[in-house]
Amino acid sequence: MATDSSLLNSELELQQQEELYQQLLLQTMGNKQTENPESKVIRPQPGMCVKTVSEPDKQKVFVNICQSNSVPHPPELSREELLELLQSEDPSGYRVPMTLGEPHTEVDNSSQGCTAYDVVINQDFFQRCQEDPLFQQFFILVSVEGLENKYNLELSRDWKVLKNRKFLGSVSEQNIRTKSRPVIQELQPQGSSAAVAKKPEFTLLVEPPAGDPEYLIAEIKLPGVPSSRSLVLDVGEDRLVLTARPSLFHLDIFHPFLVDQVNSMAQYNKSTEILTVTMPVVSS
Repeated sequence: MATDSSLLNSELELQQQEELYQQLLLQTMGNKQTENPESKVIRPQPGMCVKTVSEPDKQKVFVNICQSNSVPHPPELSREELLELLQSEDPSGYRVPMTLGEPHTEVDNSSQGCTAYDVVINQDFFQRCQEDPLFQQFFILVSVEGLENKYNLELSRDWKVLKNRKFLGSVSEQNIRTKSRPVIQELQPQGSSAAVAKKPEFTLLVEPPAGDPEYLIAEIKLPGVPSSRSLVLDVGEDRLVLTARPSLFHLDIFHPFLVDQVNSMAQYNKSTEILTVTMPVVSS
């Protein structure tokens, strides 16, 4: 993504970005390792196909929920614990490992164009969702919210699981991590008191704390934002742009690493009012 200097508000902000860049370098480049992030290409198996529509234009959207044992199993959770979780103030505290594929254009049974997304989860967890409708509805909701956050969508909650179709289109390969998520190390932001009006406070994190960086993580404080549907997020190769509608906050920062835009993920925690953006760092 080309740098647009007109988007920077002042020489002070440029200085802040340079300080942050130097701090990131000190934290992540001190102990270089030759080992690359462990990942592999998988071809998931079809599972079930969920039909919904985008809002407000009512365009057809299909979510292909696929399965693979290469995706980690989420923490064990009983039906009673799931019910308790759904009634809690912060159900986002339970994470389901998944991969969210890029949108691809398909044709439905009516020969009409539509958009499909592929979501891959652990095969055993998929079977649990097949056996228990409560788990199935819970995961469909998690998938829909994940797609909304990653691709700035609004999808209807009035979805339908297709009975005679497990997948729309053709199954494509996906690249996934094969090692567990490492511990992150916090980098303190510089000059937050000098932030311009309506620019939210944010912190950049890198993981792992030693060796080549695998992830760059932005944690952005958004007090007063009611839900992720109010957010418009654009992750570039070297830049992150966030707008909270209607114009509550605006953040436009450049970061020092080349990141994978497609596999970046975002999650908004309504309880803490923090948006977490996880961006895989592309190995040089």
